Amino acid sequence: MMGKLGPIFLIAISAFMWGIIAIFVRKLASAGFTPMEIVTIRVVTAAFLLGIIGILKYPEQMKIQFRDSKYFIGTGIFSIVLFNWCYFTSINQLSLSFAVILLYTAPAFVVVLSYLFLKESMDFMKIISVIGTLMGCILIAGINLKETPSMNLIGILTGLGAGFGYALYTIFGKFALVKYRPYTVTFYTFLVASIGLLLFTDLFEKGSMLIRGEVILYGIGLGLFPTVLAYLFYTKGLEKMEGSKASIIATVEPVAATLLSVFLYKEDFGLLQFIGTAMILLSVILINMPKTFFKMNNKKRLQF
Repeated sequence: MMGKLGPIFLIAISAFMWGIIAIFVRKLASAGFTPMEIVTIRVVTAAFLLGIIGILKYPEQMKIQFRDSKYFIGTGIFSIVLFNWCYFTSINQLSLSFAVILLYTAPAFVVVLSYLFLKESMDFMKIISVIGTLMGCILIAGINLKETPSMNLIGILTGLGAGFGYALYTIFGKFALVKYRPYTVTFYTFLVASIGLLLFTDLFEKGSMLIRGEVILYGIGLGLFPTVLAYLFYTKGLEKMEGSKASIIATVEPVAATLLSVFLYKEDFGLLQFIGTAMILLSVILINMPKTFFKMNNKKRLQF
């Protein structure tokens, strides 16, 4: 599509769209929906939109073999549903900033799981990049341990569970992409996740709220931009890139969320947030530098 930069661009765009999710979530929360109900609206809307796209444009890609459903149970239940449930549980147990930090342990999980199951290398640059992105997220979130007096084991475990669940999309997605196209992987991920979430939430008891014009507008926006398009772009980029690298690039999401909060919601952006943003972007650049670049620099040093 765009050579070597294509997958990087697609994953960066997907992360940017994940970063603007607050626009839709805040509107739906103010309309009276709980966090898990908002997740359900997001996932069900995405499955519906992807179904329409499939019928109109990719009917041949809507077919899968039943034995391969394990991949989509992985991406849909163990990733989308587990990650959201763990994340919101963690938020209720800890401060929001600490829960965010635990969520962004995801790249570390991806690097380890990719090494174990996808046979990807675990080199020095990946480890440094993971540390850089995690430190950057800590600075952006503005973690303050004094704000977390209620920190407990359940909160920490569910926070790590959120990071682990977030990481599983990349791992299961990589396996599914061996056999299926990005559209197929994305559609069945959200179809399975929709079934799982509808079984555990009472969303349709709020039927009168769901048909309000503003709720429909923001529900479709939530399902389309930070969900359908974001996951399609991420999965397409993942098709041509190592899972560990893709996960690290996707950590530009909190950078996008921070910029949104500054320009749209007029929130503060201090020195620590600036340093955190720079660390994440530098980590993303570092992980995408060709290995020959470092070899050439090493040779030049040896010559001097």
